[in-house]
Amino acid sequence: MGAQTNQSLEALPWVVLKFGGTSVASAASWAQIAARVQQLRSEARVWIVASALSQVSNRLERAIVEAIQDQDMDSFVWIRDAHLRVGSELGLSEVEYEPVDGLLEELRRLLDGIRMTREASPRLRARVMSFGELASTFLGVAALNCHGLSATRVDARDLLRTDEDAEVLPADRYLSADVRPRRATGQAESLAGEAEIVITQGFIASNSRGETCLLGRGGSDTSGALFAALLGAKRLEIWTDVHGLFSSDPRRLPSARLIHRTSYREAQELAAMGAKVLHPRCLAPAAWADIPIEIRNTRDPGGPRTEILASAGDDPAVMAVVQRKGVTLLSIETLAMWGTSGFLAKVFAPFERLGISVDLVATSQAAVTLTLDHIPEGPEGDPFARLLEELRLLGEVRVLHPCAVVSVVGRKIRTVLHQLGPAFGVFRERSVHMVSESSEDLNISFVVDEEDADKLTVDLHSRLLPKQGGNSIFGPSWEVLTGSESSSVPSARCHAPVSWWRERRDELLTICEDGSARYVYHLETVAKQGRKLVDRVPSVDRFYYAMKANSHPEVLRTIASQGLGMECVSAAEIDHARTVLGSEVPILFTPNFCAPSEYLRAFELGAEVTVDGPEILRSERSVFAGRKIAIRLDPGGGLGHHEKVVTAGAHAKFGHPARDLDELLEAAGALGCQVVGLHAHVGSGILRSDAWTKTAELLSTLAKRVPSLQWIDVGGGLGVVERPGQTELNLDEVEAALSVFGTRLGEVQLRMEPGRYLVSEAGVLLNPVTQVRLKGEVRFVGVATGMNSLLRPALYGAWHGIHNLTRLDAAGTSYQHVVGPICETGDILGRDRLLPETKPGDVLLLENAGAYGRVMSSSYNLRTPADEVVLRGASSSDPSP
Repeated sequence: MGAQTNQSLEALPWVVLKFGGTSVASAASWAQIAARVQQLRSEARVWIVASALSQVSNRLERAIVEAIQDQDMDSFVWIRDAHLRVGSELGLSEVEYEPVDGLLEELRRLLDGIRMTREASPRLRARVMSFGELASTFLGVAALNCHGLSATRVDARDLLRTDEDAEVLPADRYLSADVRPRRATGQAESLAGEAEIVITQGFIASNSRGETCLLGRGGSDTSGALFAALLGAKRLEIWTDVHGLFSSDPRRLPSARLIHRTSYREAQELAAMGAKVLHPRCLAPAAWADIPIEIRNTRDPGGPRTEILASAGDDPAVMAVVQRKGVTLLSIETLAMWGTSGFLAKVFAPFERLGISVDLVATSQAAVTLTLDHIPEGPEGDPFARLLEELRLLGEVRVLHPCAVVSVVGRKIRTVLHQLGPAFGVFRERSVHMVSESSEDLNISFVVDEEDADKLTVDLHSRLLPKQGGNSIFGPSWEVLTGSESSSVPSARCHAPVSWWRERRDELLTICEDGSARYVYHLETVAKQGRKLVDRVPSVDRFYYAMKANSHPEVLRTIASQGLGMECVSAAEIDHARTVLGSEVPILFTPNFCAPSEYLRAFELGAEVTVDGPEILRSERSVFAGRKIAIRLDPGGGLGHHEKVVTAGAHAKFGHPARDLDELLEAAGALGCQVVGLHAHVGSGILRSDAWTKTAELLSTLAKRVPSLQWIDVGGGLGVVERPGQTELNLDEVEAALSVFGTRLGEVQLRMEPGRYLVSEAGVLLNPVTQVRLKGEVRFVGVATGMNSLLRPALYGAWHGIHNLTRLDAAGTSYQHVVGPICETGDILGRDRLLPETKPGDVLLLENAGAYGRVMSSSYNLRTPADEVVLRGASSSDPSP
């Protein structure tokens, strides 16, 4: 499409597109932006508001700290390299890249000045922090030009002027400034000229003196709304890495559902109460100008979205359960409050003077309790200290920090109190410091201890929000949406499914011709995972396979062939390992509350034995006297994909507190035991590459107190990508983190115990379809076996990718619940899965079924669980013994 004429340009409305950091951080992302601009050119002129490249703002903050502390310029180097990388991806010449180069040189000079003075005023910090957006928009002009689009770059500071309140502290005046919405289409048009496409910066504005000011972190959303109001835009599109607003934080709760449509006020309540997709301040300018907002996913541009309008309906509804952590709770108590006029005015006056904003408020006859939304310099800063001094003149002041606010958000909340009532049972074992209900009937909030917030959010969400079926408010869940994103933009968060079963599809279909479900294990994938661990994490001297994940004889033989030992948690597992693998394979026994006879059996079969408390040593002296043993310790905190797989911390039954190591050493010494190993394991399904480093750090420190030590074991729990949107565990980062312990440990071995990592992706569950039913708006697909074969979805809420293997290449047509034949409501293998038209006789395939599948099965309802089959070589299959 050619350039528009002047007359046609004037007739076209503006559409404002705001793009966040991840949406502008690569050439591929800019290709998506260019594609969207091309789509809009026939209906509108396009005004792009761009953020800094992903993580650049964080690095700029760190660069200031490094300059003040005269540290190496690591952050500046990172920022420079990030922009060079994008410039290189775009194929920019030196001339095209020159504006970015100039900005980076200016940034270096400013940082050098900070290094000399060892201080940075708010005004100077604002200048430094603006470089991210200024640089990204220069790259954006070049990127669009690469796609044949000519864009004009406008400096946001020429259009957005801050509202200068004399009472505002300098830090807020420059770093979290306010800009009032206004209509100034003529001024914007004069800067845009005849351009069809304009690109400008988010996050930055200027004051009346022309100095750079920031709109606060997350301020690019606000910039987008301010520009939309200023232009009288047709709509504002906010492009991010999720589809819109959800019924809870989807990264904490993957079953959270997309909210199709909501109002400005409801959206502001969601954002203010903890939904992180939008900044709360961006809603006011859009509401002021009545600009519709659409939240869209950059990686799924044609997918569903959230629309925000002046009104989205009047029916009562619970829409979300959200949370905010790091909240400060403050109360003022005095009997002098009762019957005193103007007391609350005295309480709130210092908050205004000191620029401290109040969020929730509750009062009684003798107390005022409130939470604080914004504290300049934080709870440790001078403004807060001055506030406390003034409030103590009025009464006794109590401060609780940090705590959390969990909020139930919706419309006409009071009319659905009967729904909320049963959900309040979740507070039975939790302290609630404050309850607040909004005057606009939009939320009811609970202030609780931070450690209770996650569990409380999950519990309330599960009780109050619909889990399934069609709904005028809610769309699909986050896990469904991210599992079916159609974007071609590559993302580090996406994980390509293991393809072995696709290549063996015809063979797999024949395995289920008799209508029975089967577990199928691909031995080459098991071997590949073993080789990968051994090759890429050479700092680990010995790997032991946690055989509770999958104890099939062929799986054990395959893993042992890669040089791994076996980690067993019962005497029966040791017997099985010895029967299958013989007497030479190394075995580590790590039981928990087992019978003394199992320890004795382990010693008889030549296993290394761990104990996790002194009591068993004292009570079973004859079993342990003179033995070599290892000690399992509890580091004090755990990790894992679900609370039921976290194996460390005060309430976990595993391990002896690390701080009490001497007690165990004394008990071992009294029996003449030689302590040869220290062991710790914090949980399962971990995707953080630094998790084992912290354990190694602890154990290597304690190693000095154990002269006979031969090895330390940092446990297992290496996770695999199971849910859409997860990031694959980076083994190179694991190795880099553990390699530092080689010289520190000397002759002491470093061990690790992978389980799921070796076998999960190697296994699938083939499940023939028995029935298909439509119940109201909910479609059920019944399959041959359920939670009796695969317990993880019912036990952990685990996600397993589900495919119709019979119709593998067919497009999905509807969302369906995949359910088993067990007489339990929880017998659901997958909710709201996008599947093609599915019929009885089709075979569904469940991914990631090689770990904790058959080994956790049962004959509940007297139903036989799925049998096991192994695949060898290119095409042959052999049933298990």
